[in-house]
Amino acid sequence: MTGFQARLTTPAQGLTKSITKGLARATTLAACASLVVGCGVIPDTTGGSGDAPVTVMTWAPQDTAATNKPGMPAMAQAYARWVNANGGINGRELKILTCNDRNNTVSAAKCARRAAKENVVAVVGSYSQHGRSFLAPLESAGIPYIGGYGVTDDEFASSLSYPVNGGQASLMAGLGEQLAQACGPVALVRPDSIAGDQLPLLLNSGLQAKGHGKAADQLAAEDATEYSDHARQALQRATADPAREGCVVPALGDRTFTFMDSFRRDRDDYADVRTGTVLGSVDQTVIDATGGRSGPYEGSFVTGWYPVETDKRWDTMKDVIQEYAFKDNRIDPADPGVQTTWIAYTVLKATIEKIGDGEVTSIAIRSVLDDGLKVDTGGLTPPLRWRFEDLIAAANFPRLINPEVTFQVVRKGQLVAARRGFVNVEKTLVDAT
Repeated sequence: MTGFQARLTTPAQGLTKSITKGLARATTLAACASLVVGCGVIPDTTGGSGDAPVTVMTWAPQDTAATNKPGMPAMAQAYARWVNANGGINGRELKILTCNDRNNTVSAAKCARRAAKENVVAVVGSYSQHGRSFLAPLESAGIPYIGGYGVTDDEFASSLSYPVNGGQASLMAGLGEQLAQACGPVALVRPDSIAGDQLPLLLNSGLQAKGHGKAADQLAAEDATEYSDHARQALQRATADPAREGCVVPALGDRTFTFMDSFRRDRDDYADVRTGTVLGSVDQTVIDATGGRSGPYEGSFVTGWYPVETDKRWDTMKDVIQEYAFKDNRIDPADPGVQTTWIAYTVLKATIEKIGDGEVTSIAIRSVLDDGLKVDTGGLTPPLRWRFEDLIAAANFPRLINPEVTFQVVRKGQLVAARRGFVNVEKTLVDAT
């Protein structure tokens, strides 16, 4: 390496639309707080001279019984090694703090409080299901939240949040549109949680936008060890119309793999069905692990935020992972969490470059983003900008700027694009809210 090495510490329309946006924007502060988390330490390596390091934080749940995203902080660390080895950002070293939110409100709030205590200038590329818990401490400290995974509505309400994708809302709305013309009866299996409660509304909005009826809604425990009863119920509902092939939609995060194990054992007792899901519940690694072209995902419809992992637009990220992740097996380039972290740090880098020789503070970062910085992500997303006029008119998601998704399908065991380019689901989201 040359230059800096990473210093890492882990521990609708017209007036109506305008009015809707105004009302939505006025709702943009989230609430709540709490407290305890463990953050380990990776020893610092030699830093360079020049301006003080720019310190940011990335958090995600790790080693829990539910959804885990260890690749996100690991990607942040690899990104820091990369930029620091190439002279930093505008000559400034990038310092990464990481934290484990442990999938609970107490730890999520503790991570946010630690970010404030450590005077980080932003929280970047992170995942947490507890937006109300972590956003209140961040707002109190004036710390922007850049490129969260988008799993909670709160991330699309806070004026200090700068999302890079349309969150779970856009994925489910897009999946509904994707399934409407291909499926008969649709059965949704989703978590019995606050985050899961939005999913049927959004999926149904997409289905109904294309003339389809509502999906059957099945609640399931997010941390269950088997889903045999849920699989059989879903199959019964999806095969209710013998004239049309139905679809089962498992949206259980990391537990989708567990559901599909039960689903595969029971599906031969029923008429043929297809599956539909979203990236985050399935990726290429999961498809490979469940048998590839002979597995239960063959022919599945999948909705994502970004191009498929084999797209050349991901090559730079893959090169960074190859050279600077040091064979860290937590980082899977097909993981939408890892991809979101990469894009979030792309935004951070562009923001710091825009600041130039000025002091990099949380206020300076927010000012640049609020003043209309347009970030080019190399085609991985549409150009990103967080001006008032860029916000869509969805009252429940007033900070959402990127309502575009990609339609994908599993063919011969590979996740491939089902159609070219992005699909804009803004109208579906607006109708849903």
